[in-house]
Amino acid sequence: GLGPAGARVVIQGFGNVGSFLAKYLNEAGLKVVAVTDSRGGIQAENGIKDIEKILKYKAAKGTLLGCYKEFSGAREIAPEEILELAVDILVPAALENAISEENVSKIRAKIILEMANGPTTLEADKLLNKNGVVVIPDILANCGGVVVSYFEWYQNMRGERWNKEKVFEKLQ
Repeated sequence: GLGPAGARVVIQGFGNVGSFLAKYLNEAGLKVVAVTDSRGGIQAENGIKDIEKILKYKAAKGTLLGCYKEFSGAREIAPEEILELAVDILVPAALENAISEENVSKIRAKIILEMANGPTTLEADKLLNKNGVVVIPDILANCGGVVVSYFEWYQNMRGERWNKEKVFEKLQ
């Protein structure tokens, strides 16, 4: 079966969600092979080891366009192109309806982890299901953030302030 170690992942969207996810997946031993923002991105077949370097580039330039030049063996990749790579896990973390009837036939990932809100249209979801692609829906993939938002509300109502460890303990 597909275990986390070495699984190949691509992330469309390198904002708050996509960038943190890239770091966490890297630390967990998955191989992030491409990331894009709205203008461009980077693909490295052997995996992108230095996510921090990409974060610094994005902070300095405001985009990932041209980022690939900072890494040997990497190439530029377009945001639409990232959806079509043959990988284990595709993470749409940017746009609603990123995967639709127009491009669903080009999807070659085994698993789609929906981190954006509604990144897959209903029609595309039906076709992915028919093709045996596992889709982890946004409502499930993002529920941790909703729970932590509730924790913030709870703390505010009671005048409490929890540390990071307590938040993670409660989330678990």
